[in-house]
Amino acid sequence: MSHKFLVHHIGDSVGVAIADISADEAVQGVYLEDDSTILINSKHDIPLGHKIALEDITKNSKVIEYRVPIGIATEEIKEGSYVHTHNLKTARW
Repeated sequence: MSHKFLVHHIGDSVGVAIADISADEAVQGVYLEDDSTILINSKHDIPLGHKIALEDITKNSKVIEYRVPIGIATEEIKEGSYVHTHNLKTARW
């Protein structure tokens, strides 16, 4: 299986699609930090360059990428879900 998403750091809660991901697809990701892999079952279609949840994220929790919060979950996000503006808001305001 070839990987379809990258994770910048261990502990990040999202990965970035490097190819289109289909709903109900088992997809492999690679951690850039140590080349380890993770297998996730995608719950949604996720376009190239967009984010996939690596774990369940509760509503109002920080979403972590690059080891820093990139936003706040506006709803519960399940592992394998598409993470974008429909369920993520900026943490800046």
